Amino acid sequence: MNYIFSGIFLYFFLGFLLYIFQRRIVFNKSGHPGAPKDYNLDNTEEVYIKTEDNLKLLSWYHKGNNSLPLIVYFHGNSFHIGDRAYRIQRYIEKNWSVLLVSWRGFGGNKGNPTEKNLYKDAEAVLKWIKNNTEFKFKELVIYGESLGSGAAVEMGTKYEFLSIVLEAPFTSINDIAKKRYKIFPTKYLVKDKFDNFSKIDKINSPLLIISGKKDEIVPHEHSIKLYDKAKVIKKSVFIDEAIHNNLYDFGIEKDVIGFNLKLWK
Repeated sequence: MNYIFSGIFLYFFLGFLLYIFQRRIVFNKSGHPGAPKDYNLDNTEEVYIKTEDNLKLLSWYHKGNNSLPLIVYFHGNSFHIGDRAYRIQRYIEKNWSVLLVSWRGFGGNKGNPTEKNLYKDAEAVLKWIKNNTEFKFKELVIYGESLGSGAAVEMGTKYEFLSIVLEAPFTSINDIAKKRYKIFPTKYLVKDKFDNFSKIDKINSPLLIISGKKDEIVPHEHSIKLYDKAKVIKKSVFIDEAIHNNLYDFGIEKDVIGFNLKLWK
């Protein structure tokens, strides 16, 4: 009998810990990056984007050729923008403009990341672009990497862009948690749902989804489900040997550039 009570106690205790500390898992905060020059980024400046709740988000902005779009890069979990420098460098080398965004709580920024707060950050980014650049929303490529896909999809339900690019996106945080923590009723425990699946058919912009078929963090089937449900002009790039974080080893910037140049005026 004691074993039964001990097992029940352990189950509820572990479930309690999972509930309390879930945001440390979903939002694995990163350290502070160096300056753009430390990552060999030419003509890239540090900018600070003010949110509606008076935070200032460190981001990097490169102004490229006026005749090409602006890529707005929402990075994924466990990284700061310096970790993504090698990626945006490939677009900069092609003379594209890039705004590499750092979330609150990441990259030395103050504040606590939550689903609601990441949406606030994304809205602040769009406002900054409107007020500080010549780019119109229809000239933006909203790029959401993994965790960043949640903000990209949410913005896509509100505004129309040149395109939305989703790299290794998830259907929802609950779907990931349900598979990872099978013994717990995650549907009732997850605070930040980022329900991309319920929104993907409501976006108004052309869609490119990129995923590795051997993704060990977000199962590839999430990308398939999102792609199948989307109702806009769409393209998928599914790479047989790729995992979650090595998609640029397969040159996916060529797919991003090619897809968007076909849409460009």
